[in-house]
Amino acid sequence: MHIAEGFLPPVHAAAWSAVAAPFVIHGAREIKRTIEKHPESKLLLGGVGAYSFVLSAIKLPSVTGSSSHPTGTGEGAIIFRPPVMAALGTIVLLFQALLLAHGGLTTLGANVMSMAVVGPWAGYGVYRLMRRAPLSIAVFCAVAVSDLMTYVTTATQLALAFPDRATGFVGAWSRFLGLFAVTQIPLAIVEGLVGVLLMNALRSWAGPELAGLGFGRDRGFDTGVAVSADVEAKEASRA
Repeated sequence: MHIAEGFLPPVHAAAWSAVAAPFVIHGAREIKRTIEKHPESKLLLGGVGAYSFVLSAIKLPSVTGSSSHPTGTGEGAIIFRPPVMAALGTIVLLFQALLLAHGGLTTLGANVMSMAVVGPWAGYGVYRLMRRAPLSIAVFCAVAVSDLMTYVTTATQLALAFPDRATGFVGAWSRFLGLFAVTQIPLAIVEGLVGVLLMNALRSWAGPELAGLGFGRDRGFDTGVAVSADVEAKEASRA
């Protein structure tokens, strides 16, 4: 899915970089603020970035001759909020461009907008809108939508750069969306299911860290239980 090096016209590449830059700068500041306020979340933050790197590096052939893959950004957006994922996603995309030839440096801004900005914000928006739904359903929908909106954005970027000669932007956009849908809709469903399993596991493994970040507070979870239990255990060991 990552738009390849040199594939976009220079003007389009520069424009997407300029649009993405404020989100990335804000995200870097949010990461710094999060670490300062919640130093215990460093391991979880690194894990979220690694998860996105691994998932989005899995390239599956698409009928277009390009590739499709999961993104791994929806889960991070739910836990740390979308601004953090803008900076983390940029790091992930930069490493993939340099180490795996997945994407490129000239198209980094466009890829950041699709996978690290639009996808996380769309998924997080769905998660917040479904605050009354069971957690598993909300996570599944958020992760799946985050994945799909990444590809809708990529299709939009490609259609803007290469409009159809007869039908213009609309025709090209419809064609790109239709071709991506063959592989991306099943992938979004699978990633949504994996996201539910991951979130359930994290609630067991990293309950205090999630509670400290405020995860579940808007859903009425008793987030203080895990923290208080952890504190009591530490005090008991000291005694």
